[in-house]
Amino acid sequence: MFRFIVRRLLQLVPTLFGLSLLLFIWLHRLPGGPETAILGERGTPEMRAAIRRNLGLDEPILIQYGRFMKRLLQFDLGTSISTKREVTTEFLLRFPGTVELTITAMLIAVGVGIPLGYLAARRRGTLLDHGSVVGSLIGICIPVFFLAYVLKAIFAENLGWFPSSGRQDPRIDATRVTNFFVLDGLMTQEWDASLNALWHLVLPGLALASIPLAIIVRITRASVLEVLGEDFVRTAQAKGLTERVVRRRHVLRNAMLPVATSIGLLTGGLLSGAVLTETVFAFGGIGAFVAEAIGQRDYPVLQGFILIIALVYVLVNLLVDISYTFIDPRVRVR
Repeated sequence: MFRFIVRRLLQLVPTLFGLSLLLFIWLHRLPGGPETAILGERGTPEMRAAIRRNLGLDEPILIQYGRFMKRLLQFDLGTSISTKREVTTEFLLRFPGTVELTITAMLIAVGVGIPLGYLAARRRGTLLDHGSVVGSLIGICIPVFFLAYVLKAIFAENLGWFPSSGRQDPRIDATRVTNFFVLDGLMTQEWDASLNALWHLVLPGLALASIPLAIIVRITRASVLEVLGEDFVRTAQAKGLTERVVRRRHVLRNAMLPVATSIGLLTGGLLSGAVLTETVFAFGGIGAFVAEAIGQRDYPVLQGFILIIALVYVLVNLLVDISYTFIDPRVRVR
């Protein structure tokens, strides 16, 4: 197990190196540049040249890449062109919000999707089964931003049950320790701050969970149906084992491998793809900030954020690979 983990971590080196090279070339080939975002259409050629010279963008691209890699090896992601602050500081300020939102969405998706998919498979052909299939199709088809606006309009603006924007009520004088608002409230025993942060997560979490929930329901249903038809399940039932034992030891554990794989991929996707949800609810995570950085050609922010998100994505899927051995002991990582 230890050798497997070390080998997978070492594989990150060429992966991140290749990604950084492709990302660097792609960003510097985009039309326009930071000088266009800063000056707009009124900038003179002399002003544009001065900005590119100050940012080091007038040098050959290989020299720029070499300088970027040197800073990266020193854990220096550079300074944001738009905010003039360190990229690492911006990331640590905004990433906790995206993590909280992703965890909330995946808890909803997994907590509802796996039981619903299992029940749909066990009651194949019933109203519950047909309803789950239709509901999952609707969940996949509805755009996330449209569902976010609907939830915001109904439950926040019309009914007033939930807040419509932000991560926490600004009137709460909460202590910041990790920038994970829910965790900070628990650590400092400021229960009202923690509860308020949770309340702000409900609507964006539901909107972001819609597609993962639909996918998990369908994959769980298909996987359970496949396992129910296996010989070892019929053998276990013929031996007189109780339904609970057959369900827990034989059906669920064997059906969870593809579900675990999808959960890992979906979690990584949500970490990098919560732009629309965060924008609708003005949530203050990395999604909206990265979208703004694209428009402003903020190369340091884009390079740093995308590389860190890629690292987190790979680590999440490493945890999924390790979980295989606990879900099914027959799987051995080598």
